[in-house]
Amino acid sequence: MTITNVNHDAKLVAHLLRRAAFGSTPAEFDRAVEQGFDKTLHHLLNPDHKDEIPEDLIRRYHVELSDLRSSGGAYWMYRLVMTDTPLREKMCVFWHRLFATAVHKLIQNKVGINQIDMFRAHGMGRFDNLLLELSKDPAMIMWLDNQDNHAENINENYGREILELFSMGVGNYTEDDIKETARAFTGWRIVNPEYMSIRMRNNTARPYGYMSWEFEYDDDDHDHGEKTILGQTGNWNGEDAVRIICEQDATARYLARHLYHFFVADELPVPQWPHEAPKDPEAINLMVQAYFDSDHSVKEMLKAMFEAEFFKDSSSRFARIKSPVEMVVGTMRLAGPIDLPANELFAAEAACANMGQGLLRPPSVEGWQGGSEWINTGAYVERINFASRILSDPNKKGIRDVINRIKSFSQTAEMHSDDLVDYSLSVLGPLDVLDSTRRGLKKYASKFIDLSWEDNDKSDKFDEAAVSIIQLIVSTQEYQTV
Repeated sequence: MTITNVNHDAKLVAHLLRRAAFGSTPAEFDRAVEQGFDKTLHHLLNPDHKDEIPEDLIRRYHVELSDLRSSGGAYWMYRLVMTDTPLREKMCVFWHRLFATAVHKLIQNKVGINQIDMFRAHGMGRFDNLLLELSKDPAMIMWLDNQDNHAENINENYGREILELFSMGVGNYTEDDIKETARAFTGWRIVNPEYMSIRMRNNTARPYGYMSWEFEYDDDDHDHGEKTILGQTGNWNGEDAVRIICEQDATARYLARHLYHFFVADELPVPQWPHEAPKDPEAINLMVQAYFDSDHSVKEMLKAMFEAEFFKDSSSRFARIKSPVEMVVGTMRLAGPIDLPANELFAAEAACANMGQGLLRPPSVEGWQGGSEWINTGAYVERINFASRILSDPNKKGIRDVINRIKSFSQTAEMHSDDLVDYSLSVLGPLDVLDSTRRGLKKYASKFIDLSWEDNDKSDKFDEAAVSIIQLIVSTQEYQTV
């Protein structure tokens, strides 16, 4: 069996798992194929349990991880790799990219992790609820200075960004809308910020973890005057501003284009969106309709997108460049589960940053543009080196499973080098590659002769050959796409 023999339905399921998850292990792929596309999508969209992680073991073996002494990215990396609700976790990455917040301004990294927890709780519900929680989120309040937004002296930072970057996009509001929205969010602040800043700088975990910012609404510091936001006039507060924003067609279109950009095909950089039409206007219209038909449900937009022909079409497969997070997490999940203690979490966090996507450390409030910006000479070398390093140990559980599955294609205890390449591509994907790539892989594999696992010595040599081919496959340009 080679990749050309994998049926259409199986390829479609593999496509879904690459986009709506972080790829799949061979076992996950087999289960999904057995369930079929529709049932697999249903399970991805409707996680029925909390995604728990072993905080006690992390605390025992990795105090620096538990205490979030790095940026917090390594702590989040554990959940990204180990989650059994991958779409919910991938949506956390999506919102982190859209609502980009960096921890360097927040004193404690826990504040950033708390924001990711908020995305996990609300990221697939109504967009109104998510935007409201974002507006109350201490990380966002401190990141965009809304603690300095007072009734008698407004700070426009959050009022501007909630319209420009988080919901509507440039060209769909006025400078007056920014000012009026900022007025609506006056009094949305942090509890006792001066005192808390001092306490939080006391870098002690205490018995129950680090202290963190907390939200409060100060009615005495709120501007109770009449405001006009996007054509609607009233004595608006922040909740009203969110409601008005979420009612706009521009909001639905902006969100739909971001979802398309993240899950379907690389779009132009966001600053060009006001001047350039979407790649697929009909796809955007479909998701906009789902947004309004479902009372602004993000989950229903996702469902409409994943079920649509523009997503399922073969032309959309391997058409996006993997983000560093997709590359790192997918490779680590393929290698096998993380057994604590596990220093590779810190290596994975560093690799993401070296590839251009430092978790909890976006370069600016605009986040990461993605697309072709993910790939340059240095980042590509980091991708190859990381994947090759993670997939180097044939005794690691996931790699051992891959090797055993490669062996299972043969009726005997031996294999030709050409077959080793074909079977490896099937198990690792199934992965479509160019004919030139396949020829190059087979040329390299031809140096391995007498591939067999008849005895321990030959089996070790076969493992060495299989690992070499696996490492070469993850170095191909095709593996960098999703």
